[in-house]
Amino acid sequence: MGGYCPELCSGSANPLKYKEFARHISLCYEKQIEKNYRIKSNTPSKNITVSAKIQKNERRYVMKLKRGFSRGIAAVLAAVLAGIFCTAEYYSVRLPDAVTVDAGTELRIANYPDIGCIDSPTGDSATLALFGTVPVKSVAVKQEETPVLCAGGMPFGIKLLMEGVMVTGLGEVTDAHGSRICPADASGIQKGDVIKLADGKKVSSNGELQQIISSSGGKAVRLIINRNGTDSNIDLMPAYSSEGVWRGGMWVRDSIAGIGTVSFFDPATGQFAGLGHPVCDSDTGENVPLHSGEAVSVDITEAQKGEKGIPGELKGSFDNGVTIGILEKNTSSGVFGTLTAKGDFSGDIRSYPMGRRQDVKTGKAYILSTIQGGEPKKYSAEIERVDYKADDTGRNMVIHITDPLLLDTAGGIVQGMSGSPIIQDNKLIGAVTHVFVADPTRGYGIFAETMYDTMNGA
Repeated sequence: MGGYCPELCSGSANPLKYKEFARHISLCYEKQIEKNYRIKSNTPSKNITVSAKIQKNERRYVMKLKRGFSRGIAAVLAAVLAGIFCTAEYYSVRLPDAVTVDAGTELRIANYPDIGCIDSPTGDSATLALFGTVPVKSVAVKQEETPVLCAGGMPFGIKLLMEGVMVTGLGEVTDAHGSRICPADASGIQKGDVIKLADGKKVSSNGELQQIISSSGGKAVRLIINRNGTDSNIDLMPAYSSEGVWRGGMWVRDSIAGIGTVSFFDPATGQFAGLGHPVCDSDTGENVPLHSGEAVSVDITEAQKGEKGIPGELKGSFDNGVTIGILEKNTSSGVFGTLTAKGDFSGDIRSYPMGRRQDVKTGKAYILSTIQGGEPKKYSAEIERVDYKADDTGRNMVIHITDPLLLDTAGGIVQGMSGSPIIQDNKLIGAVTHVFVADPTRGYGIFAETMYDTMNGA
């Protein structure tokens, strides 16, 4: 500051208490300022003491401090509020729109521990809040007792008969004059269409459709087809081939078969769920419309190891066509039906409470699957991501296989493992649905709750 207090610095200064000392310093500082900066004028009326100047400057300084402090506080509060609202928006788009809870239980989102419920979900809605105080989202709430399900992991053979026949390709017909034409294409038929009726008759096989076309005598055949869920009429004008037969110029499929894994079954009703995704036609990629179907026992003979870019596959044989269940639904959430022989499932079948979607979190888990032999085994895994609002029901979570034995045997997830149940915190929370072709150690999973609701018609 450029000055000091001679009274205190001299040896004759008396000891002062703290408050007196502070006051003494202040007075000495003011005297020093007056001594060095006194403003003088020849006109006595314009003499201004530094004390008055100091007081005026002090008031200005204090006002500036107050204004600066207020602006600083306002800026900090604005930043904090912006951060809170951004965080709230972040959670809002990631939290589920609807949840189901047990009556009287607290609603918690396992993957977001900072989110709580402001009030108990006693009605049909509840408000989720950040730190239990900042409202984030209102969600629909349904109260329902949590079911206890028997975990699957057992492989099963799938035999589906379609509801009608699916067009898997179009082809040209060489007529009697040597010209090449495609009657199906000319009539507007497309790959993936499902032909349900031909001239008023139900068709359930390639042979039935060909019989109707070949006996048409060249007249138009009225077809009722289903395309993207909508029925429409199409008139097919057959072509007389060089072989002397009326043909339609298309290939159709009436059935499909494959291998999947049972996800769970309800011991009270015998209803079961498997796959976690629909059975699709390999040529068209369309969901196969189910007319009737069977679940049959299967023996896994080999696990073809998956590699980057090349998915692996479970290979096996159907066990003499022994039926263990009737398939009733083929949906985006999997295949569903009723078991006819629960006793055919060998090994230790364990029951688990079903985990609701809000119970699923990132972290350790394990799957049950049958890679070799006849019994499901545990394989360790890690749930890396959870999407409570995924539009695609088969992609609710990303699961990473970490089990050394499964990685060594199969390379991770392979075709045929779809439906393998996922267990976390002693709850059945989901099922494996897809493998990442670029990384067979990872794949997608579906919520068990979604499969259960579909199974029960919700």
